[in-house]
Amino acid sequence: IAAVLTNPHLERPHIGKIAVNTGWNWLIEIGFLPGVTDNVGATARETIEDLLKIKFKPGEAAYYSQIFLLTGNLAKKDAETVGAALYNPLIQRLRLKSRAEFIKEGDLPIIVPKVTLAPDDTVIEVNLSVPDLELARIGKQGIRDADGTSRGPLALDLEYMKSIRDYFRGKRRNPTDIELESIAQTWSEHCKHTIFADPIDDASKGLFKTYIKAATNRIRRKKGKKDICVSVFSDNAGAISFDDKYLVTHKVETHNSPSALDPFGGSITGIVGVNRDAIGFGLGAKPIANVYGFCLADPKDVRPLYRDKELRQKMLPPRRIMDGVIEGVNVGGNCSGIPTPHGFVYFHDRFRGKPLVFVGTVGLIPRKAGKRLSTKKAARPGDYIVIVGGRVGQDGIHGATFSSEGMDAGSPATAVQIGDPITQKKLSDAIVKEARDLDLYDSITDNGAGGMSCSIAEMAKECNGCEVDLDKAPLKYPGLPPWKIWISESQERMTLAVPPKKWRAFKSLMERRGVEATVVGRFTSKGTCVVRHRGKVIMNVSLEFLHNGLPKRKLVTSAPLVSGDPSRKQVRPPEQKASDLTRTLKTVLGRLNIASFEFISTQYDHEVQANSVLKPLQGRGRVNGDAAVIRPLFSSPRGVVISSALFPSYSEIDSYKMAAASIDQAIRGAVAAGGDIRNMAILDNFCWCSSNDPLRLGQLKRAAEACYDYSLIYGTPFISGKDSMFNDFKGFDEKGDPLLISIPPVLLISVLGIMKDAEKAVSLDFKFAGDLIYVLGETREELSGSEYFAYLGEKYGKEYLGTSVPGVDAADNRKHYVQFGKCIDKGIIASAVAVGRGGLAVTLAKAAIGGMLGAEISLQKISRRASRDDFSLFAESSGRILLSIDPRKKKEFEKNTAGRPLALIGHVTEKPELVIRGLRRRGARSRGGGNSEVRLKLTDALAAYKSTFKAH
Repeated sequence: IAAVLTNPHLERPHIGKIAVNTGWNWLIEIGFLPGVTDNVGATARETIEDLLKIKFKPGEAAYYSQIFLLTGNLAKKDAETVGAALYNPLIQRLRLKSRAEFIKEGDLPIIVPKVTLAPDDTVIEVNLSVPDLELARIGKQGIRDADGTSRGPLALDLEYMKSIRDYFRGKRRNPTDIELESIAQTWSEHCKHTIFADPIDDASKGLFKTYIKAATNRIRRKKGKKDICVSVFSDNAGAISFDDKYLVTHKVETHNSPSALDPFGGSITGIVGVNRDAIGFGLGAKPIANVYGFCLADPKDVRPLYRDKELRQKMLPPRRIMDGVIEGVNVGGNCSGIPTPHGFVYFHDRFRGKPLVFVGTVGLIPRKAGKRLSTKKAARPGDYIVIVGGRVGQDGIHGATFSSEGMDAGSPATAVQIGDPITQKKLSDAIVKEARDLDLYDSITDNGAGGMSCSIAEMAKECNGCEVDLDKAPLKYPGLPPWKIWISESQERMTLAVPPKKWRAFKSLMERRGVEATVVGRFTSKGTCVVRHRGKVIMNVSLEFLHNGLPKRKLVTSAPLVSGDPSRKQVRPPEQKASDLTRTLKTVLGRLNIASFEFISTQYDHEVQANSVLKPLQGRGRVNGDAAVIRPLFSSPRGVVISSALFPSYSEIDSYKMAAASIDQAIRGAVAAGGDIRNMAILDNFCWCSSNDPLRLGQLKRAAEACYDYSLIYGTPFISGKDSMFNDFKGFDEKGDPLLISIPPVLLISVLGIMKDAEKAVSLDFKFAGDLIYVLGETREELSGSEYFAYLGEKYGKEYLGTSVPGVDAADNRKHYVQFGKCIDKGIIASAVAVGRGGLAVTLAKAAIGGMLGAEISLQKISRRASRDDFSLFAESSGRILLSIDPRKKKEFEKNTAGRPLALIGHVTEKPELVIRGLRRRGARSRGGGNSEVRLKLTDALAAYKSTFKAH
């Protein structure tokens, strides 16, 4: 066993005892707590079984722990400090031994983290005939067990609790605990998106139907036969047409709250969970690309935060959260064999309390699976309810309800899960490569939020009923009470509807592929969700009430401040001297939101399925790109373009313009890479804060209105979305003083587009000396919320908020995006990149670094409305694309872009230096376009761009 688990060139095994090497002073052992998913241990177990041709007996297992040996004159307190930085007490245990203690004891006794639970078959009746105060407490804190402790949040407000009480009064009984828990999962904000569904002001149908869905319906009707949408808002992901034989799907999720408690577990669970959204689309799509996005606090911020006033529940620091979420997506994607070609990072101090972790998956599915349309699925009465994949444990309890509230001292550790990508890879391949096309099941969905309670009840809508026997559920360990079995979100599970006559063939296939499959009940047409345990009915709720019984709440907004509001006093920052602009640009290139995050991109395998065309790092200088292009089928030249954008720094100034800028930037990034705006769809991910506050709801409504307005003009339908509405941290600082940290409102827009020829993808790097450099689009004096104003604010100790968030002229932009796409199609464009965060100066620097070629630029020639050179350089005006072309194609290019705001601003040079000349000032003695404002050597630019995260 030791020989097969070690690499003899790098590692040395020790069997039986820990080697007592000389030179160390302290030993730290870190292992998982009982019940936490142990992926290394599970893989070791399978390796041993395969090697020795044996099967582990019940109760036998392999477990994993790490040992660190510390050398130096360290006191015990020092060793404890090191240990505290290496483990997460929510999911791990720590053991500390001095060398003297180790030698005295002669060994390090093995700790086996085996779960031992006293059998608990208890099903309790929950009395809802109580005063409103107690009813509200149950909804907030959860059901009380016999010992008086609360189980954890149900996230049900008083109005919801009253509706549940009235329903069971109609049945002349109280609910059981499992019934109340099940309703809470189904009604959670995480699952039902109530804030987007409830009436708000004059939008009686809610934000989703009034703005997001209505825009998509209008766009699809207008496109008619040219409509690329195939499935929108009705399945685990959205889907558009790839070609005559295939569809591509996309879904982006968030895993914010779990990632705050356990960054690795939260992010790996997020990525493998959204992979299952692809597998659960239609009859099963193959995941072909992962995407990610991390909104984090400054990793150098070490100020402590606590969840409790007693300062016992310490939050993890930003650096630990950053490292953990990066590693989680790494392991989830790389171990699943899914490439990760695109992602981003964004930093803001208001993500200290709660990070945002975006994860997405693009899938590929044939239009037909055998003789069936792959998008058509429906459980039928009599079908077996089959659970495949991982077993049920008490990890992931109250995950859906926990994610529907702000984080505080009551946030449960049991909500944390750790994904197992190896188990899921086997499950995925068995489903999408074999079972689907063998027609072995009628329907499939992800077993995610709410566990079986949500997945089975959701599928039951397809046939109008289900009956479940919890005794048959596969458990990680015995002793789990029924309610936990039902709502556990333990990972790597899918729910399928399998016809009885096909069960034997399905089970045999799964067994051959090492995937556990278990029948836990049947689908019916009785209109109810019935659950039995030990032969007794413990849940009997109508599907109509379960899915549609939650009351509508009338939401009311208050008007937020917007750009140009006279109550906002713009403080104009001092003008940067010409001699300072070079230094300024170099400094800005190293800012957290501008700098290279190559250290992430190189950890994530983007070549594993050999479909990568436009890579995450582009050019000789390896610059992070804004978009990626993949080619899913080797038999087809077609490509898929992926991009995304968000602007949290604009939100508090003008949430409408923030949303507009996010839509425009995401689309423009895809256009610059070679995408055709006429063949694009978009996804929305709203992450908001304090969403019961009328002001926050007002900002949300304005953002939704922008989604409607701009998607219509651009003609880009929404195909999928997700929201996370309570991203607030309610805790305490190091003095025990109460603290509320709310994230800035965030809208992430993701683009999924189809390219007819992936070989025509365009990268951002300058290609040849002598190429002409253009800016397509106008530069305006729009710097509110910009990275430049943030830099000046830090420099001068003032807040330069400004009043002018970049506006979006979508009608004009669309015209030049279409024309630009035609130029790419004709092979005119050598390089292109959307001008975004940091403005034109940063974009020029990145294009130059990418090609390791210099450029000479004149600000005089920019189509602009800015009064200062620094504003022209760093304004974040939307609608702009920086591009370069062969000079021999100048006439053809300008003919194809006639009538658009276009400026020839300079040319690419062999000399590795970026030179930007400023405005000609009255009385200034200058030639060739004004005073030299920026003269930045590429070696300095490259060092600044790559130095920020170099230590990683």
